[in-house]
Amino acid sequence: MNSVLLASNRGPVSFTVSDDGVLTMRRGGGGLVSGLSGVGKDLGVLWVCAALSDGDRGAVRQAPGGRLDHAGYDTGALRMLDIPAATFHRAYNAVANSTLWFVNHLLYDIPNTPSFGSRFHREWESYRDYNGAFALALAEEAAHEARVMVQDYHLTLTPAMLRAERPDLRIAHFSHTPWAPPEYFSLLPDEVAREVLEGILGADHAGFLTARWARAFMECCRSLLGAGVDEAAGTVTHEGRTTRVGVHALGVDGAALRERAGEPDVESHMAALREQVGDRRLIVRIDRTELSKNIVRGLLSYREFLAAHPEWHGRVVHLAFAYPSRHDLPEYREYTASVQRCAQEIEHEYATEDWDPLILNVDDDYPRSLAAYRLADVLLVNPIRDGMNLVAKEGPILSSRAALVLSREAGAAAELGEHALLVNPYDVCGTADALHRALVMPEDERASRREQLAAAATALPPQRWLADQLDALNYDQG
Repeated sequence: MNSVLLASNRGPVSFTVSDDGVLTMRRGGGGLVSGLSGVGKDLGVLWVCAALSDGDRGAVRQAPGGRLDHAGYDTGALRMLDIPAATFHRAYNAVANSTLWFVNHLLYDIPNTPSFGSRFHREWESYRDYNGAFALALAEEAAHEARVMVQDYHLTLTPAMLRAERPDLRIAHFSHTPWAPPEYFSLLPDEVAREVLEGILGADHAGFLTARWARAFMECCRSLLGAGVDEAAGTVTHEGRTTRVGVHALGVDGAALRERAGEPDVESHMAALREQVGDRRLIVRIDRTELSKNIVRGLLSYREFLAAHPEWHGRVVHLAFAYPSRHDLPEYREYTASVQRCAQEIEHEYATEDWDPLILNVDDDYPRSLAAYRLADVLLVNPIRDGMNLVAKEGPILSSRAALVLSREAGAAAELGEHALLVNPYDVCGTADALHRALVMPEDERASRREQLAAAATALPPQRWLADQLDALNYDQG
């Protein structure tokens, strides 16, 4: 039995299966995994996650009780859940990614979507089943009065379900996304909105990345549940239970990141990139092709910059890594196509025989991303809305001279905004101007800003984040 447990949709590792049936393990993807994969293993935390692929399911079925660490894998304590593929698809794609993500990132095309009919309500049943599988696994694995940390929008119902199974446990829920204001959150069917809020309020502690997202959650509880909210104390009281609401920013382990970025594979990518771009200045972005990341407007901003500043032609390259994301969803496939079309238009308009103004790469390659960070003169992070954004924190740690152009709608702006060039993510001309200001920034100002950004980015590393969460549960118990 385990005294500290961590639950999330995606786990610290993933598996691929070859044609001859051989399983290969690799590091899991996503910002949450980046932040927490090393910490949980170091502290002996049991991580409970879902099997996401055929390779994952193959590994789980060879592991007793889904415990990969008991099957000889070097994963740390890890239980992976083999949830039926159809249930997982509906819960993950139709509800978590196509509904809850869209609501909290304000992504809907309101005149046309959403439209919640009978199909959605069947999908919602699968989301319930998916959350129930996590609650049951956690109840089975947790020692008496264990502390359980449930992560993100995939698992909003799990705290209340787990509370019903194991009232002895200390439960936290943490949202790594933004939280929508009540007038937008109420797009959800009333009973669904209520179930999400009450699911999280089943926890003793509800955590958010910034005060802005925490306030939005409390306002939803007040407006949609009629809950008692004490903003000064940071509490929500509903149906006789009080949940404490906390703000816990997630930073980067600077030492570990620098060590990884010094490995030979990263050095090799640096040499290849430098050979490709020569001594030109580099504007770098590293994102998934996620609707909220705002890649198309970022490319349009670069195009505006080139149009307004011909003196930079031949002297700058935009290195844009846009890695595939959620291609099961048609909106994401079309968005990826839009990114590629925009990149082609820039190339067609500005490229010369000896200058590629834009290098777009859609193949996920973590060492190459680290190499790009190290070479960046400007880092562009312009999401429409983001819970935090670790790219904005990782870049200044690894680059010796990068200036950060940062959306004011990223959660990271609360910590980094003073030392970044903040932009309105919808303002293409304003972002183009910020790119120019970043490129011409005096070296002493550039160095000062980068040092401050790196200090802020490493002030709350994952180890501290996890410790603060566990301390919050101890405090709430007291």
